[in-house]
Amino acid sequence: MNSSFFSRLRPVIGLVILAVAISLLSPRFLTTGNIINVLRQTSINAVIATGMTFVILTGGIDLSVGSILAYAGVIMAALLATQLPLLASIALVLLLGAAIGVLTGLVITKGKVQPFIATFVSMTVVRGATLVFTDGKPMSADVGPAEAFAFLGQGYGFGIPVPIFLMAAVLALAYYVLRHTRFGRYIYALGGNEDAARLSGLRTGLIKTAVYAVSGLLAALAGIILTSRLSSAQPTAGVGYELDAIAAVVVGGTSLSGGSGRILGTLVGALIIGILNNALNLMNVSSYYQMIAKGVIILIAVLLDRKADA
Repeated sequence: MNSSFFSRLRPVIGLVILAVAISLLSPRFLTTGNIINVLRQTSINAVIATGMTFVILTGGIDLSVGSILAYAGVIMAALLATQLPLLASIALVLLLGAAIGVLTGLVITKGKVQPFIATFVSMTVVRGATLVFTDGKPMSADVGPAEAFAFLGQGYGFGIPVPIFLMAAVLALAYYVLRHTRFGRYIYALGGNEDAARLSGLRTGLIKTAVYAVSGLLAALAGIILTSRLSSAQPTAGVGYELDAIAAVVVGGTSLSGGSGRILGTLVGALIIGILNNALNLMNVSSYYQMIAKGVIILIAVLLDRKADA
């Protein structure tokens, strides 16, 4: 019991230690403006990582989220240019993200393709489709209902950026689904032991497909938020975002083998990645070294996960 308790608390302890250490190295870190900036920067990764949590809990992986983010962004910009109502445009883009996830899930479940390979193919194809659609050029999102759309990424409520509210809403809904619904229990059962779940009568293929749909939908939502914030859709957006999302999930304590993890841990993991990025920027550390730091953090988290499983 104690071991399990401290294992769950480990990401929080890591977050506190990291925050204290950075506050000592950089007095600017604990300013209100910087904390809000960290949360706003973290919101995109946290939304993607929430969907990634669903996938990893089943023992899968999704490498396509960064490409879906970019594709959703350019499709959103294109729909805005058609003067389609904003809510209808957002709904269509979210459905597109979910549809890509469904197709990937079907390749995995019906085609018996490993998640790594299937999502790598999705990543490549969707990124290619994005580049073909845009001819490799950015698209302006400052068209159509641009002012209302800009509110999603640039607006404030009670002095807090709207993306932070969206992140909180996504995390709260995911927490409820995983902890208090039958679908959530099925996800944990599938990740814990797929054969036992199948023998118990669970439709494992349907559950797997559903979690990839969730991942695709949330990656599309992240793409909408990012496009709104930048007022443009970049065909190269989202490169490497899948690694940040995986890092957040793993650092947050979700096991890569599936069946174990919490959405609150994913939030903590996303905050750790966000704070680390912010600290390295405050200290003017090259982005190249930031990649190294993320890799080391993922390795440490995986080693701790393996040690816990042993």
